[in-house]
Amino acid sequence: MNGRFVTGTGTGVGKTFVTAAWVRELRRRGIPALALKPVSCGGRGDAERLAAANDGALTVDEINPVRLDAPLSPLAAGRAAGVGVEPLTLTAAVGSWSARCEGPLLVEGVGGWLAPITREYWVRDWARELELPVVIVAPAGLGMLNHTLLTIESARAAGCELAGVIVNHFPADGADLAAATNPALVEELGQVSVFNFRAPEDLREMPGWMRF
Repeated sequence: MNGRFVTGTGTGVGKTFVTAAWVRELRRRGIPALALKPVSCGGRGDAERLAAANDGALTVDEINPVRLDAPLSPLAAGRAAGVGVEPLTLTAAVGSWSARCEGPLLVEGVGGWLAPITREYWVRDWARELELPVVIVAPAGLGMLNHTLLTIESARAAGCELAGVIVNHFPADGADLAAATNPALVEELGQVSVFNFRAPEDLREMPGWMRF
């Protein structure tokens, strides 16, 4: 399978914002990439953003086949709705598009790296099953260092290939000392490639691990 698995250090860190800009830039270059978000909890704004970035190549339902209403983890949202999420459904959705897509897939996870999908199956397990290199999206500001290094450690312990970390500076203040110093520390301490994302235009100079 050709692509990347996009996860985050938590929810609300900008996974969809970054993924949409990334797939849009790849398509601008003539690479027929597609972005998927197989499971969502809450509204479908993320899937709609990805649909626009895909240039309408997929419907919102195709991008996001499993939707739960409550803005919670899939496990908690499923329990609130009296339903469960079947991991095989998520994996099958990605595999189906992989077989039909000429270009790479950017598969966006849900919540953070250890968000539970079922009691025994977490986002970490889904990423490991898909066998796609993992990209971690992290916010730039204060507190990200601990969360990012823990996510890196967990991904490696799970046997996943770690492609790199995208530090999302939006809407961090450029004068924020933590935002200015944390990316280099993540790169040094985590022994991982870091890309600083401040605006979609930055992707014109994306590193090799983000290209296909």
